[in-house]
Amino acid sequence: MNEQFFKLKKEKRNSIVNAVAVEFVKHGYDKASTNIMASEAGISKGSLFNYFESKKNLFLYLIDYSIEIIEKLYEQIDVSERDLFLRLENIGVQKLKIQIEYPHIFDFLKLVKQEHTQDLREDIQAKFESITTRGIEKIYQNIDYSLFKEDLDIKKAIEVLNWTMFGFSEKALNDIESFHHINTLGEKYLSEWREYADFLRNMFYKQ
Repeated sequence: MNEQFFKLKKEKRNSIVNAVAVEFVKHGYDKASTNIMASEAGISKGSLFNYFESKKNLFLYLIDYSIEIIEKLYEQIDVSERDLFLRLENIGVQKLKIQIEYPHIFDFLKLVKQEHTQDLREDIQAKFESITTRGIEKIYQNIDYSLFKEDLDIKKAIEVLNWTMFGFSEKALNDIESFHHINTLGEKYLSEWREYADFLRNMFYKQ
């Protein structure tokens, strides 16, 4: 990794990262074109390889970059909030902010988990193992499970809640695709999510 990359302005670094992520997401590791990455980023292919040396290093750097962003998301989780619905609402808002600032990161991470190139598997597994474990622990740390109905399968209830949150997040992102600032969404996003949360809370929680 060439330190010259980090001397670039943040906007230029983000432009390069986004161009690289888009190409990997569209075509996967093997078929992704470094020519297109460089063209979309507005730099020469020589500069791209000067910064990253190889396509593999570029891919692995983008994984590290994505993990750093996810770590920032975990740091924002308020573990003092013991109500799972409110905890997930907070995570959803933070994730939305990240997706607006870094629009291709979560798609890239999804690609990484499905990547089967043998030369990358060991590196990918090592990078993801620890962050996945930490993320799950942080999300469900200190949750008050006594709030759930006694005869409820809590594991399945949580799966339903996660699916709902994921689907709602995708819908919200589609709605605000052309927006430049998270504030544009405002209370519209929160009030709509709370309607879904209240519906599920009445199904899952003791009255």
